[in-house]
Amino acid sequence: MRAIVVSEPGGPENLRHEEVADPVAGPGEVLIEVAATAVNRADVMQRMGHYPPPPGASPYLGLECSGTVLALGEGVDGQAGAVAVGDQVCALLTGGGYAERVAVPVGQLLPIPDGVPLTDAAALPEVVCTVWSNVFMLAGLQPGQTLLVHGGSSGIGTMAIQLARQVGARVAVTAGTAAKLERCRELGAQILIDYREQDFVEQLREATDGAGADVILDNIGAKYLGRNVQALAVGGRLVIIGLQGGRKAELDIGALLGKRAAVLATSLRSRPVAEKATIVAAVREHVWPLIAAGSVVPVIHARLPLAQAGEAHRLLESSEHVGKILLTLP
Repeated sequence: MRAIVVSEPGGPENLRHEEVADPVAGPGEVLIEVAATAVNRADVMQRMGHYPPPPGASPYLGLECSGTVLALGEGVDGQAGAVAVGDQVCALLTGGGYAERVAVPVGQLLPIPDGVPLTDAAALPEVVCTVWSNVFMLAGLQPGQTLLVHGGSSGIGTMAIQLARQVGARVAVTAGTAAKLERCRELGAQILIDYREQDFVEQLREATDGAGADVILDNIGAKYLGRNVQALAVGGRLVIIGLQGGRKAELDIGALLGKRAAVLATSLRSRPVAEKATIVAAVREHVWPLIAAGSVVPVIHARLPLAQAGEAHRLLESSEHVGKILLTLP
């Protein structure tokens, strides 16, 4: 098969479309013929040499895909209610999506939601599982509470806005342009903050009569740590899922104690297979009906052929996109 290979850590020009060995479905896995995959920040970090795949994972980039089941591994027998050869699915991956085929544990598969084209379904698994596991399963966002999403126009941001609004929460977002903020508003965000021109702590306090955010979903990390704590409501939960703004920062524990707040940091990729299966099952139960009904939609900025993975990475790193960038296969 052909896959995107990182010739050496570095820029997008180091992504090569090459012939590699076919994967094999191991026990409890299925083999998927990939129709599309999606570009995520984790792929960029891995390309640069900063985010190696976990032991035993595929060496290739790609944390989600959609496609058709080609083969079943031992223990996946296609009984009633289970997956079968020929089924169209999308999947949460530990790696390997930038390829013509990928093996994945059966518990990380999801059916293609009604009304979503096979290719576009590749935009769903990673962002939906990330948002649902962090905002709802971990942080426990409730109706009437306020969620602050940093990077509201990203793939994760556009999904977080929609899901939070579906449960009756109020959504605040940060983004860097008026056009991005307008797209966030169209998706349901009610508090729009231009982080280039406005201080998000002040804007959030003003919009919430001083209360702050009950949950903050943060992909920045160190750069925003202190101000995120300031922006939390009493009993608030800060969930850190990215390090775009650095790894190390000073934390005012007194401020945290004063608000009886929590700082939580999570990673989806490195979780055990059983934990991922639990998250995927929850997503299928709670989110897939919303997508099938058209209440929640994948937001897709661009679709490029797999061979143009380098250009897709350049687009992601430019931060000019809104939503997901897909890589498609013939």
